[in-house]
Amino acid sequence: MPNLLEIPFKKTQDLPICQTVREYILASHSDVHPDAFKWDINQWETLRKQATARVVHVDRVKVLLSYHAQLVFILTKLPLDIGLDIPYTPAFAPDAPPITLRNLAYERAAVLFNLAALYSQLAHKEDRSTAEGLKRMVAFFQSAAGTLSHLSTTAAQKLQASVAEHDFVLEFSPPFLNALEVLMLAQAQEGVWQRAVIDNLKNNVVARLAVKVSSFYRSAGQAIQDAPPAVRQLFPASWLTHMEIKASHFEGVSQFRKSLDDNAAGRYGEEVGRLTVALAIVKRGHDLARRSNVNEAVKQDIKSLLDTVQATLKTSERDNDLIYHQVVPSEASLTPIPEVNMVQPIIPGTLADPKTAIPEDAVIFGELLGHGAKLAIEIYHDRRKHWLQDEITDRAQRLDDESTSVLQSLNLPAALEALERPAGLPPSLLRKAEEVRREDGPARIEASLEAVQKLADRNTALLDEAFDVLDQEAEEDELLQAEGAGLRAPSEAANAALIERAQRYRAILDGGVQSDAVVRDKWDQWERFVAQLTWSNEELAQAIPAASAPVARKGASTTQTHARQLRVLLESLDDVVRARAQAVARATRLAEAEDITPRVLKAAAAIERWVEVQPAMFEDVLDAELAKYEKFRGELEEGADKQARLLNSITERNALFLQSRREDPATKEREHALQSLDLAYHKYKEITRNLDEGLKFYNDIGEILGRLKQDCVEWANNRRDEMHLLLTSLRSMSLDEPTGSPSAPAPEPSVPERDTPSQDTPAESSVPHVRTPKLSPSSAGPAAPPRSPAAQAAPPPPPQGPRPRKIVDLPPPDSAEWEAAELPPPPPSAGKPAAKRAR
Repeated sequence: MPNLLEIPFKKTQDLPICQTVREYILASHSDVHPDAFKWDINQWETLRKQATARVVHVDRVKVLLSYHAQLVFILTKLPLDIGLDIPYTPAFAPDAPPITLRNLAYERAAVLFNLAALYSQLAHKEDRSTAEGLKRMVAFFQSAAGTLSHLSTTAAQKLQASVAEHDFVLEFSPPFLNALEVLMLAQAQEGVWQRAVIDNLKNNVVARLAVKVSSFYRSAGQAIQDAPPAVRQLFPASWLTHMEIKASHFEGVSQFRKSLDDNAAGRYGEEVGRLTVALAIVKRGHDLARRSNVNEAVKQDIKSLLDTVQATLKTSERDNDLIYHQVVPSEASLTPIPEVNMVQPIIPGTLADPKTAIPEDAVIFGELLGHGAKLAIEIYHDRRKHWLQDEITDRAQRLDDESTSVLQSLNLPAALEALERPAGLPPSLLRKAEEVRREDGPARIEASLEAVQKLADRNTALLDEAFDVLDQEAEEDELLQAEGAGLRAPSEAANAALIERAQRYRAILDGGVQSDAVVRDKWDQWERFVAQLTWSNEELAQAIPAASAPVARKGASTTQTHARQLRVLLESLDDVVRARAQAVARATRLAEAEDITPRVLKAAAAIERWVEVQPAMFEDVLDAELAKYEKFRGELEEGADKQARLLNSITERNALFLQSRREDPATKEREHALQSLDLAYHKYKEITRNLDEGLKFYNDIGEILGRLKQDCVEWANNRRDEMHLLLTSLRSMSLDEPTGSPSAPAPEPSVPERDTPSQDTPAESSVPHVRTPKLSPSSAGPAAPPRSPAAQAAPPPPPQGPRPRKIVDLPPPDSAEWEAAELPPPPPSAGKPAAKRAR
């Protein structure tokens, strides 16, 4: 029976690779069809079935190395999570439930682990009675150690970096892999020692080899003892004992072999001293072997060594006492035996350089756009979108608002138009009225207001339903807690995280409701004026009073001069505003037409094919592409400087214009009417922007609230199921062991916390901000009070499952004891609903 240890395989199951990969390509690669990769997908499925067959044969090494190489290449093309659930059982607990992760790095790590296991099992099967068998055994154990080392420094690190701490598989932790690696080296060194014995090398050499075997075994055992308890428990209990016995065995062998060398050199006193040390060491190992359940071969080996050392020591002591009379040195004065290490971790060539394991034209997904390159394209699109929004669109809007605000404060261009056109409608007002009529302005705003209100009510209802689920579970929990005698924490403590999330979203919704009230109040103030812009031109002309006809007078020429100069300045300002709008439109069109994919593909082609492409590798490409939009920002800033100068000139010229004008009530009245309509147009545009922001705000937060409600429902259902199981267990215990102690509290179901960044859930920063509509100086008015949230439209959902009832032992109804029996009191909380949480 072999006296060596082998690493068992990690078992797995067949995976739906074909379906999952097709769905991923359909969802993530709109430019290609999954059928274009039919061969690749089928090849992946076939290779995995071959690689996970758990057959111990030397030909299996090539299969695992080939599959690992394909995985390395696949990881340059696909993200770690493509929706594929990958299960593997613990190596030393094959009957335990498998650990399942959606992570291709987990698949790669498990394949490397099984490759190391295969090497160890091949070594275990070798014939150790021949020199060739020992040579192959040593090579296999060194390859197993090298594979474990490679796993620890590559796939295991990538897996650990890509999963949460509580999801990391401890079999891939450095302490676990290091202990196995040193164990493989110990067994490889043992093969070297055995080869030296077969080849009849000198005792001094054999002793040095043996002491290194002992050192390896002791290091492996120490690595297990120093590992965290959770990692230490992964190893079979007999393994640590096996290593301790082996360490004692080979330490005793080294002293024994060195004693033979001393005898040949005439150092009879040292011979006896080393045999004495060897006997003490081997005795400790033998005693440990007798008390443990290690392999019988290990027990027989150390028992044979013990008998040999005892017999040799007896003879040597007698010869020294009767013939040589040499002083026997103490253990401390004996010269330590130098260690000779003949083994090291060997990483197979195709494992260290995976591209040599498969032909270049046989790689899976060789023509698929790599995930890193695809992510770089998505990052660029997102970066460009935000840059254009912040630096172009928003900047242009702020400059437009600044220009409009200054002109409104100066009553321009209404004052000029009232002077230039004593009757009729100015062209600028006609253009604005036509735009409002074309968009059916008041109806559009009313429809948007109604849509915003409906979304706000729907979101409030979603949040109320989430609170109702938690409240209902709390009410049930009070009843169940009375039966369970406090088996777990109450709902108020267990759902604190969910309550905190819900209250945070309540505050966000309340802020949105206040913003809606501001927008509604603004519309109430300006609705009458905006509605006037929808009148026909004839109706508008009749509604605007005519000014007095100009009269020739001394100051008239001065006024007309200032008016003409003001008109020139206003037209120049209009040119600046139009040029700015054109720059924004050109930037938008360029962004819509631009395709960065060819440049990214060209840059990716320059990267070595087997390198895992990261988005950071394309930073220079992204920066160069984004630099094309700098010219638009330059145009906006140039226009901003020109606008500032024009506004200063308009302000100064308008002051001169006002001083030169003769006060005319009719002209003033006409100016006021034209100014009101002009301002109504700008308020119309402002309100529509506010409402568009509101629709986006409520749509975004509605998705988040839907997920919150689902989390609350799942959490409440888990709590109910858990309590029912606890009560069932408690009742069983009360029937079987009436005087037994209550069971320990069960762990709480985890509260879903979905505010952290992930692939499926937006980050905290993506929660919609409370909208604050901008108020221009002319829109001041009484602030409207915040609107109350919508009343709940539907009753709370019914409890999930029947409520457990308290079991009471009562006499039979037809017995004499029935009439005298006392009924149990009602539960403490019966008839009293649980207190509602603050919403």
